[in-house]
Order: sequence, then structure tokens, then C-alpha cells
Amino acid sequence: MKSEDSILATGVDVGSSAVKFALVQDGGAGAASVLALHNERIRRRELRKVIREGYEVALAAAGVRPDDVAYAASTGEGELVEFRSGHFYGMTTHARGAGFLLPGIAAVIDLGALHARAMRVDERNRVMAYRMTSQCASGSGQFLENVARYLGIMLDDVGLLSCEAKHPESVSSICAVLAETDVINMVSRGIARSDILKGIHLSMAGRCTKLLRSIGACGDVAITGGLAADIGLCHALEEKIAEEKLDMRVRVHPDSIYAGAIGAALWGAYRHRVLARRAEVVA
Repeated sequence: MKSEDSILATGVDVGSSAVKFALVQDGGAGAASVLALHNERIRRRELRKVIREGYEVALAAAGVRPDDVAYAASTGEGELVEFRSGHFYGMTTHARGAGFLLPGIAAVIDLGALHARAMRVDERNRVMAYRMTSQCASGSGQFLENVARYLGIMLDDVGLLSCEAKHPESVSSICAVLAETDVINMVSRGIARSDILKGIHLSMAGRCTKLLRSIGACGDVAITGGLAADIGLCHALEEKIAEEKLDMRVRVHPDSIYAGAIGAALWGAYRHRVLARRAEVVA
């Protein structure tokens, strides 16, 4: 039974390669539950159609109708979310969603298709400092997807294959073009795919640790974004942190890829509640 103050909110995180949806029942005072999550790959389809169809799937999974949703919040590239009630900046939504999934975190590293960004957060999951990658795409999910395609493997298999590496090969961490050239040379030399992938993961992890150091991060670090599901990259980041003797611990939740959408829904419920109370005061 839902309380009168309970709010059903939707979060829609529009990324470069996928759109994530979260339906959250927020009871206030920190009490919230996730009713449904859905990840819709774009795959060169018309984005408005992807968003509309993905939203219908999420609503059906939660067993609710569009009219039941009190607030629909977008984040990321959300200007094409035609049914949105409001929009929230990606860093704030990832910080809020990560804190909901992994209470007690001190920092977040969001690893997306086109960039990586690190955020230091306080105990209320507010962003206190941040830094984004300023170099090219060699540390991004899109680059990793291109490499997987070149190696002839599914993107979902990259993480597990990387964990099987015995002798990782170093890869350029400065330029995607140079890194791809490195990969081509390794293949021609007969280097195992697992060693190539582990080398790429270590290169990406090195860039992540630089971002985290630049914002003064310490303590528990949550990984969010699409690459949070890449177990090989998560392990590589743990190895780099241990190698550099940094005071950090990597944390990942099974739903970490949905952190942005969950955070948007939670912020949407909060905004709806504030606006409703303001309307009562005015009345």
C-alpha cells in the first residue's frame, strides 16, 4: 500500500550508445525502492523512437501506466525525452544514484561511451569536486567497443576475457588512433586477445586513477556508467589503485549502469515534493 506522500518517478538517462530507464517509488525521508530498470541500446535507430519504446517496456515491467508517474526526469542528452517534467545534470544524477546503490561512498567514477568523469561527493551525495577526461576517446566505451569489433569478440565477453590474461601488453593511453595502431600490431604479432584487452583495461584504469587523484578522492569509489558492467576494467582499476598505493576501494553494484537514471528519478521525486509543498503554501 502506497502512502499519500509516496511519489512514483521515472528517470531517463540518455547516453551516446544506450538509454537507461528507472522507475522509483519514493516514500520520502530516504525511503525509496526501484520498481523497474531497463537498458535500451540505440544501435543507429531514431532516438525519439528508442526512448518512447524503452519507456513503454519499463512501465510494463513496473506494472504502471504513464498517468501514474508523478515526475519524469531526464539526464544526459535528455532534450529528446518528450514526456519529461524536468532535466538534471549528469554528474548530480550519477552521484545521487551511486549513493543510493552504494551508501557511504566518497567518490564516483562515471565511465561512459565517450568520456570518463570523476566526482568527489559528501555524505549527502552532493558533488564537491569533479574532473572529466580532456583527451581523446582512448579511455572510452566507444573505443573499447571498436577494439572488440576488430578482435572479433562480443562486447559482453571483453571483461571475462581480460581477466584470463597472463602477460598484458601495454597500450597507448594518450591517443585512440595510436592505441588502435598498437592493437593492430599486437594482432599481427600473435599476441593473445586476453593480453591485449588487459593491456587496454590497464591503460584506461591509469587514466581513471589520474582523474580520481586530481579531485582528491579517497575512501570508497563507486563505478557507474555503461563500463561498470565490465569486470575486467573494474579489476584493472583495483590493480592500479593497489599499485599506486592509493587510499581508495572500488565498489560496484549489479545495477551501477543505471545509477544516472536512478539518480534522476530520485531527484525528480524530490523536486515534485518541493513544488507540491510550495503550491500548498501559496494556496
